[in-house]
Amino acid sequence: MKQFFVTVAAVFVGLLLFMALPLIMFTGWLTSAVLQGGSDGPRGPVVIELDLRQGVTDQDPQNPFALFGESGVSVMRIVETLDRAEDDDRVRGLFVRLPEGGITPAAADEIRQAIRRFRRTGKPVIAHSQGMLPAGAVVSSYMIGASASEFWLQGNASLQAAGLATEEIFFGRAFERYGINAQFEQRYEYKNAPNPFLQSDYTAPHREATLSWMNSVYINAVANAARDREMERADLQAALEEGPATGQVAVERGLVDRLGQVEEAERHALTRAGENAHIVSFGDYASRPAQPGRGAVIAVIGGEGAIVTGPAQSSPFGGDSTIFSDDLAEAIYDAIEDDSVRAIVLRVSSPGGSDVASEQILAAVRAAIAADKPVVVSMGAYAASGGYWISSEASHIVAQPSTLTGSIGVFGGKFVLAEALGRFGIDVRGLSVGGDYADAFATGEAFSAEDRAAFAGWMDSVYNEFIERVARGRDLPEARVREIARGRVWTGAQARQLGLVDELGGFHEAVNRARVLAEIGEDDDIQLRRFPAQRSPWEELARAFSGGTEAAEALITLGAVARDPEVRAIAARVRAERARSEGSVVLADEPLN
Repeated sequence: MKQFFVTVAAVFVGLLLFMALPLIMFTGWLTSAVLQGGSDGPRGPVVIELDLRQGVTDQDPQNPFALFGESGVSVMRIVETLDRAEDDDRVRGLFVRLPEGGITPAAADEIRQAIRRFRRTGKPVIAHSQGMLPAGAVVSSYMIGASASEFWLQGNASLQAAGLATEEIFFGRAFERYGINAQFEQRYEYKNAPNPFLQSDYTAPHREATLSWMNSVYINAVANAARDREMERADLQAALEEGPATGQVAVERGLVDRLGQVEEAERHALTRAGENAHIVSFGDYASRPAQPGRGAVIAVIGGEGAIVTGPAQSSPFGGDSTIFSDDLAEAIYDAIEDDSVRAIVLRVSSPGGSDVASEQILAAVRAAIAADKPVVVSMGAYAASGGYWISSEASHIVAQPSTLTGSIGVFGGKFVLAEALGRFGIDVRGLSVGGDYADAFATGEAFSAEDRAAFAGWMDSVYNEFIERVARGRDLPEARVREIARGRVWTGAQARQLGLVDELGGFHEAVNRARVLAEIGEDDDIQLRRFPAQRSPWEELARAFSGGTEAAEALITLGAVARDPEVRAIAARVRAERARSEGSVVLADEPLN
């Protein structure tokens, strides 16, 4: 029955694709025609419109279908697309629509840097805001607007970027009231992830660390914005902190350049671009096929999200907001085995995860360096805890000033729910066989003294392993690492001063460092090659519906209708894998003719 539904799903998705692909192909052809021009040549200058209001991720999903469901844009795509647009003579400007709320600080750092590089070519950047509300890191959104050639604000809108605020919900008193016993081990006092379950307010170390990184992020954003707007930092900070600035007040304070509706700002951008200029959406421009690369190969491998063991469980329309250790390690080993690859840039944006999954990825990093292929880590929004573990022994680490990194520590524990559930007449009873530790994590009873000691010993062991890797990778004495670790989060700027990061910057700087470490000449061509390569839609379908022969037959039928040999080949491999899994000996994926 399960396979029946899988088969139906495969056929249904296939039919949808069969109906949708002509439209997608036509849209792509039309976009290409607009950008490239017809036989009579280019159709005029282009202004790219980049809309940041729908959210920003660090990386594009590996799954091609996930792109259809994503309304936002990734930092990596912004950086790569604007770098390409710098050298495109048809692109005469950039029009940026700013979000009303905050944006991840490190993402804002990298977008700002890409805009600054784009402006150095002499091409104008017009940013437009419909106001900024005090939500999240709104000062980082303001920083992006400040990096433009002209900063526009809708006349009746207000800028409210007076600082940076965060809020934590603490459950300590509620848990005590309702009989929930949270039992956690932390290594050490700055490892604050369990604190909301244990406390009713910030502990002194929690408060200290949080205010420290927030102040670092805030000062960085204001300093960059002041530099870009050619103001003194103190003056701009005072103007922002004065409170809401609506319309003309924002102009008088020097926070923006001009007032107007978005349509007026667009027309102004087109006027600056020249006669016959037209707007092209960022997504349409980014989807243009890039020119084939030449020269030495630098592998680009990325991971975003929590780090877990195993391979990805594919969903045809799912994203990839998790780092699966099997997949990321395999991508690194594939780059090692590719003789054309001279160096690897590993893009990491992760708040942490499993220590064993992190170690599996770090082992692959070590293998690459041992194979004389330097690994440069480019840190995104986060590279903390497990994210720093996988970065710790890289050849070189590049982080944004506002990247949140470090958090060199571990925690773990459980919730004891017996008393809470008992108040509702629910009893928790458990049975176990084997050693006393077998039921240590049962929710019906608190840790025994022996179980707590054994659990604490395990946490100590993991923490010590983390310390050893950082000390070895960063060439620091273990005593020094223990002093600056203790689970504390640092910004990239702070981590640079502590020796946890080598260089401040983004993907652009990481590629340049990889070039140097691989001894590729400054004027030599390079090509960036992704590992793994983005899967085609047909390959993604094969991954999603590889559970049975019926699904394979559905793909084969679809391939026959579409006359696509790739579909038929992939479907044949699916059928062969199914046969192997059932005990058959398959000598070839396709029948021999």
